[in-house]
Amino acid sequence: MSIPGMRRAAIGLTALAVTAFGAVATTPDQADAGPKPVDVTLLALNDFHGNLEPPSGSSGSIAGQPAGGVEYLATHLAELRAAAKKKNTITVAAGDLIGASPLLSAAFHDEPTIEALSMAGLDYASVGNHEFDEGADELLRIQNGGCHPVDGCADGTPYEGAGFQYLSANAFKTATGRPLLPPYAIHKVQGVKVGFIGMTLEGTPQIVSQEGVAGLSFADEADTANRYARELRRKGVEAIVVLLHEGGAQAATGGINDCVGMTGPIVDIANRMDPSIDVVVSGHTHQAYNCNINDKLVTSASSFGRLVTDIDLKIDRRTGDVLTATAENVVVTRDVDKDRAQTDLIDRYKEVLGPVAGRVVGETATAITKTQENLLATCDSRVPASCGESPLGNLIADAQLAATDDEQGAVAAFMNPGGVRADLDAGPVTYEEAFTVQPFANNLATLDLTGAQLYCLLEQQFITGRILYPSSTVRYVVDLNGTTGPSTDPCAGSRIVRGSLSFGGVAVDTASTYRVTVNNFLAGGGDGFSVLTGGTNLVTGMIDLDAFVAYLTAESPVSAPALDRIRTTAEVAAA
Repeated sequence: MSIPGMRRAAIGLTALAVTAFGAVATTPDQADAGPKPVDVTLLALNDFHGNLEPPSGSSGSIAGQPAGGVEYLATHLAELRAAAKKKNTITVAAGDLIGASPLLSAAFHDEPTIEALSMAGLDYASVGNHEFDEGADELLRIQNGGCHPVDGCADGTPYEGAGFQYLSANAFKTATGRPLLPPYAIHKVQGVKVGFIGMTLEGTPQIVSQEGVAGLSFADEADTANRYARELRRKGVEAIVVLLHEGGAQAATGGINDCVGMTGPIVDIANRMDPSIDVVVSGHTHQAYNCNINDKLVTSASSFGRLVTDIDLKIDRRTGDVLTATAENVVVTRDVDKDRAQTDLIDRYKEVLGPVAGRVVGETATAITKTQENLLATCDSRVPASCGESPLGNLIADAQLAATDDEQGAVAAFMNPGGVRADLDAGPVTYEEAFTVQPFANNLATLDLTGAQLYCLLEQQFITGRILYPSSTVRYVVDLNGTTGPSTDPCAGSRIVRGSLSFGGVAVDTASTYRVTVNNFLAGGGDGFSVLTGGTNLVTGMIDLDAFVAYLTAESPVSAPALDRIRTTAEVAAA
């Protein structure tokens, strides 16, 4: 039975208990007369992305405190378990534990991260979109163990697989219609059953390379959760938790334990979920929030292991219903002792990785961040995910153009914002730092596009909610009063001022053809940029990271590029 999830404030105040309709007696005397409820603690995280070491730059703090690093995460988890005393603790995650990882994990196909989280006591995890980066077969290997089919066991020891269970209720093998991994798990605690349903976002095929999701289909999140909630109830499970790799965001004024002006897919999904679902541990958006949506406790622990969500459930011993559900997002501070086993793991993989990680490949004159400019007055519904240019995004686009202008005749390059994963600090840049910025190993792809297709591409940004980072050769103007075309016809939009697009100072002619460079993810229609699939004469080039490293080496010391490639009608009028 679903219970309104009342938050515990971050300062540790005790939340009011919320009673299930008809589940327990309505007076304290009557409640005391019955059997005491079972206390269950869930410790939840999401979007770890292989961050074994503390993240660098702005990603290395949250709520004003330095945070993250698996050595500290493991200690905090142990302390939270100890603080629960007699409560029963289950540790869970909402996807993207691996993928888009720093070199220390990615160089070994994320085996170190799986080993580290297994040692830290993780029990169940949903599958995120990044778990599919290397395809379904690789995900099954990550779960079940065995050496990589190409690279073998790179650290010289057998890979034994995950010490926790991945759950994937809405990713189906297209050929058989069966789930790729178990859709749910039932965990018994002092005689009561807790069900965990694991899912990723239905839109995974739009944000993962086609090779990664080959042979798979993805179903609606709420419909799938409701289907398996019914199945769990037939098995006598009344306490139901969904581990969902999809999320939302609250207003900028909200703290890590707030739910201010909540928006995003998670709101609609939670509102369509069956009343029998009690808790939704969410992720994907890398946000922190602690909400009550549709009488369900809905949480997210930001990203990179900087928070742990401490969720307390009281479950009726007789009925199995959740009586109360409270949560608190706890900062993974670095003022605790490091977990020795995690330190040993990091040291072992660092030794195997050798000197390549520390090789200096360039230098930055100033810090160059991935922070995005606010292109519009606010991030509105037309551009919900990214609002404009980024110093680091522009730099990467410049590097991709430099790698393909002479070689392939490219006159412009565009970079997807989701492919830029970390900041660069001022000073020497190591190979490991460059890898952390661009960890996907996408190939550059140069193709022919007509001017008309290029305008459609730029219009499509306002449908997908992602503004592409342009190379230094690109200039265009966004009409703040323009309209966004339908998803079926991006060319019908009027967000881009016609005649404003130019390459190298020369206006783009809609009837002419231009050589443009993107990565192979975008060229395949990734992030919803389907216009790019209509390009012709595609030539695959070097790995994007290699192009980035070459540019850093050749152009050092590198400064942050100006954010002047995209202007608005307000800026043009003011000028």
